[in-house]
Amino acid sequence: MGGGSVSDIRELLRGLDVFSGELPDFDTGAAPADPRELFTDWLLDAVRAGVREPHAMTLSTTGTDGDPSARVLILKDLSPDGWHFAADAGSRKGRELAGRPAAALTFYWSPLARQVRIRGRVTAGGAEASAADFLARSPAARAEALLGRQSTPLADLAARDAAVRDSAARIEGEPGLVAPGWTLYTLRPDSVEFWQGDRDRRHTRLDYTRTDDGWKRGLLWP
Repeated sequence: MGGGSVSDIRELLRGLDVFSGELPDFDTGAAPADPRELFTDWLLDAVRAGVREPHAMTLSTTGTDGDPSARVLILKDLSPDGWHFAADAGSRKGRELAGRPAAALTFYWSPLARQVRIRGRVTAGGAEASAADFLARSPAARAEALLGRQSTPLADLAARDAAVRDSAARIEGEPGLVAPGWTLYTLRPDSVEFWQGDRDRRHTRLDYTRTDDGWKRGLLWP
């Protein structure tokens, strides 16, 4: 049997380098009043730096039983309303959002040692916006989503492949077909934190908190 011991893994993890290379500065005094502007700047910095899938984010939700769950999704849009993502309403995340319409988003751009954490309430979009998002997906992504079986037990990979082929054939015959449960969600932020890592652990954290008068900014200890 291969593999290392627990102690081997511990030593491996302790020996891995973190926050290496030249990291960007974070002038918190020059930060804009609206966190969406700063987020856009940081996202564009990640794109220019060649970060792979810079629009990938971790969506964290909570079930009615209090148990948390998290998964990685793609950011669909950023608007004055908030951060947008999509999912099947019948999936675990869809059911959890229906029961507890609050969530957290986490972006991490490792080469820049930058992290953005967003928390807020989530609302489901209307049928028209959700359909438009679904039809903008690639044919392969639509074929998979049309199955509506996410997170349910799978007998074997051959069954998956056969079902996806059948679904793809349906889409080819009906290009305007939309998965009935597909939903575009919007997270309206209550707080947005920007975290800039530092090799000497002097991390810089700037937190935006929504108030009745707009956004309040403040620094946080690392």
